[in-house]
Amino acid sequence: VQLQAFGGGLVQAGGSLRLSCAASGRTFSGYTVGWFRQAPGKEREFVASIRWSGGATSYADSVKGRFTTSRDYAKNTVYLQMNSLKPEDTAVYYCAAGNAIASTRSSPKAYNYWGQGTLVTVSS
Repeated sequence: VQLQAFGGGLVQAGGSLRLSCAASGRTFSGYTVGWFRQAPGKEREFVASIRWSGGATSYADSVKGRFTTSRDYAKNTVYLQMNSLKPEDTAVYYCAAGNAIASTRSSPKAYNYWGQGTLVTVSS
């Protein structure tokens, strides 16, 4: 499956952005879709995940209450709605798909397929 993440950009602190992750080649069926981010000089970190079947979601503590991930069956697309953005949210955001389960969904190693990343810059 090929993934494409888009929707990043420059936004002021307190603003919102919505990222999209579209799949081609096959559907997300059976997969968990994860969102990760990587800031300059830092390791890639887990942001959120959604189980395609059933819709179970999980969030990092740093984004809980501000970010929401959702899915659209018809468009075979997963979204990450980011509200109340902070400068520390600045990073390249990646979407990924794989057979992650509850105990592994926050680990990049649980995902087999990755999108190319989209840059989110939050100015203060």
